[in-house]
Amino acid sequence: MAFALGLSAQENNKCKEVMLETTAGNIRLKLYNETPLHRDNFLKLVNLHVYDSLLFHRVIKDFMIQCGDPKSKDAKAGDFLGEGDLDWTVEQELRLPQIYHRRGVLAAAREPDSDNPYRESSACHFYLAWGKTFTDAELDKMQSRLDTLYGYRVKLTPEMRETYKTVGGIPHLDGGYTVFGEITEGLDVLEKIQQTATDKNDRPLEDVRIIKATVVSDTSATAAKKQAMAKRPAAKAGNQSAQRKPSGSRAR
Repeated sequence: MAFALGLSAQENNKCKEVMLETTAGNIRLKLYNETPLHRDNFLKLVNLHVYDSLLFHRVIKDFMIQCGDPKSKDAKAGDFLGEGDLDWTVEQELRLPQIYHRRGVLAAAREPDSDNPYRESSACHFYLAWGKTFTDAELDKMQSRLDTLYGYRVKLTPEMRETYKTVGGIPHLDGGYTVFGEITEGLDVLEKIQQTATDKNDRPLEDVRIIKATVVSDTSATAAKKQAMAKRPAAKAGNQSAQRKPSGSRAR
């Protein structure tokens, strides 16, 4: 019984994962338990097939790729995209300095501060961060910018600075947008997509589309439980054991 309860706790704490099958390749995402509102909202949308057939409608090299406009599913070539959304927002869930905009993270886009003073996230727009690497001098300037924006509440720690210098990312978005997951497989697909040619509105000239988004079924914990149960000694007789664009939701 104690072993079974232990496995149950492990399963509850295990991060949920989502597979994005795209026209450029597969991207596997791990959703953070530290941001439960965004995790559960994203899982709901995936289970409702909201992302199936949507375009990455906004792509900026050395920055990020964005998806989530419901209108992009049937968009014609050249259509301006990015203003479509669902009718709710998600409360911001900042988890600095542990979770930040390093390369490969999943984050929520949102309306600009002028229309969204609480910086609540869009219901369905998300982006995958690519960014670039920075020097110490560039990070010092970035810190000054963050101090101005957020009143000294956002500090680039030594660990964050080292990551931005060696791995890369988008530090100027820290403190303004919620990061709620990361790529575990398919970083090369992100790299390929962010290099695609785009029009003046940052829409790829050749459509890049999510074919299908699914919650990954990980049966490893269940298998381990069955294996452990099989190894238990038989009970003795009688002993019975009884979760952008010019306007609209964007990462800036």
